[in-house]
Amino acid sequence: MSQDLSSISKNIKNGGKERREVSNTRYIAATGMLSAVAFLLMFFDFSVPFMPSFIKLDISELPALIGSFAMGPFYGVLICLVKNLLHLIRTSTGGVGELSNFIMGALLVFPAGLLYQKNKNRKTAALGTFVGIIVMALVSIPVNYFITYPFYTNFMPLDTIISMYQAILPSADSLLKCLVIFNVPFNIMKGLLVFMITMLVYKKVSPIIKGISKNR
Repeated sequence: MSQDLSSISKNIKNGGKERREVSNTRYIAATGMLSAVAFLLMFFDFSVPFMPSFIKLDISELPALIGSFAMGPFYGVLICLVKNLLHLIRTSTGGVGELSNFIMGALLVFPAGLLYQKNKNRKTAALGTFVGIIVMALVSIPVNYFITYPFYTNFMPLDTIISMYQAILPSADSLLKCLVIFNVPFNIMKGLLVFMITMLVYKKVSPIIKGISKNR
């Protein structure tokens, strides 16, 4: 009898281990797929009316946010990392733009995925993403001020950069003002756009990522 119980316990443990291995393999494959999609989305950027023309909007954080919700915040951050590593093959910023993009994306998707894993519903998803958006928008100020824009000044004088902001709002007469007045709202808008699209497609793609049949 004790041998039977031991055998059953061993089979349960082995079964659990096999399921974890299958899940990990599936998540790794899903991370690769989502990273590739995120990389491709980086090519589809566009200007927005209230920002200087050199600042483009893209939704490449969309796959990372989906991955963060479906698999956990670690995978969301990993997708942000992989897409930017892939983008290094065509970088025009010496990796500075990719570093900034990774930091901003990770700050968005990590809080969102972390809170969602604790209580998986739309309210928590919205709350987590809102926290991520605010953190991303606020941290964008020092990241741009100390990392991104100092690099841009190697190719374009700071006065020229500020004048492009002033063409939209004349009172924006310093880089810090430009970042607060323009870049913070820009990042908030970007985060909200990514979240809204995620909510539209998440239920359709999450079963594929998790390997769960719709008929179950």
